[in-house]
Amino acid sequence: MNILIDINHPAHVHMFRCFAHEMIERGHNVLFTIRDKEFEKNLLDAEGLPYVNLGRKRAGKISRVLFNLQCVCKVWRIARRFKTDVFLSHGSIVAAHVARMLGKPAIAFEDTFNMEQVRMYLPFTSVVLTSDYEHPIHDAKVLKYPGYNELLYLHPHRFTPMKREEVCRLLSIRPEERYVLMRFVSWHATHDKGHKGVSFENKLEAVRQMSRYARVFISSESPLPLELAEYKLPTAPELIGHVLAHSTLVFGESATMVSEAAMLGVSGIYLDDTGRYYTRDLQQRYGLCWCYTESPEDQQSAIAQAVSLLSLDQASLSARMHAASQKLLSEKIDVTGWLVWFIENYPSSVDTIRNADEAFWKKFK
Repeated sequence: MNILIDINHPAHVHMFRCFAHEMIERGHNVLFTIRDKEFEKNLLDAEGLPYVNLGRKRAGKISRVLFNLQCVCKVWRIARRFKTDVFLSHGSIVAAHVARMLGKPAIAFEDTFNMEQVRMYLPFTSVVLTSDYEHPIHDAKVLKYPGYNELLYLHPHRFTPMKREEVCRLLSIRPEERYVLMRFVSWHATHDKGHKGVSFENKLEAVRQMSRYARVFISSESPLPLELAEYKLPTAPELIGHVLAHSTLVFGESATMVSEAAMLGVSGIYLDDTGRYYTRDLQQRYGLCWCYTESPEDQQSAIAQAVSLLSLDQASLSARMHAASQKLLSEKIDVTGWLVWFIENYPSSVDTIRNADEAFWKKFK
């Protein structure tokens, strides 16, 4: 089977890398198509996975439309040469349209629920895979599974973190020293329209307050201003999971990174006016994160919550978060193992999922 995976964000490389390796080991062919956007190339090179670079996105609405049209043409040619049997993505409009043009199935994961994008790919997509919480897509194409996207690569079957001593050495800190990871995004995605994120003043305040309790490292999609440059996370992008695993707290504008932290039993604080269904689920069902808006008042409340967590006894906080993550893992599946089964048995796997009971899902835990 020839599987083409279209990537729109570095997080999507993490999502599908374990799946790609396993499918290749099982005799299938996998090819990624990427945009020259952030560090997708670095991640795929580190994994030794094959890809084709479609070029760099341009700023401006018209330029973006033209670039997406170019991507459709390029992926169409690539897919024909690759003799693609199935397209896989995280809600890729390009993959959905090319799949329809070639008469092939398009399978998409969805967890951001940006309905502007969903409306553009849903009519051309065969199946949409979502977590089992309530969300706004009510369509016959939706299949729910008991898990989160982040479990595709952070489930214990797929990920074993480095020892703390090794991570601390990479960060140039003492093994017993606590550290906080902050994540700030660029706000250039289509679903980021109207968002401003954490103000510069509150970023400085957050660093100042949290530095009283732990070392602070910042991961940022945009270049850091001079005042924050010294806090830049020094590790390679492919090591982020290992850094997260031993952090005390994750704070910032990335729902994905806060969710990744939750899978690893690390508390997270997420700021976004729109929010995400999965971060709310993680907060309400497991108490693994705290969600705030971008309002000035909520930014201050989020900083106060971070300080409150850092003020707690470290052993007690770690035990509390570990217990919550173990509960999560006991109720969720190894999503990669399930996805391998789903793709290899498609399309009959669709009906199996629609009629699946608890005994079926236990096979993937």
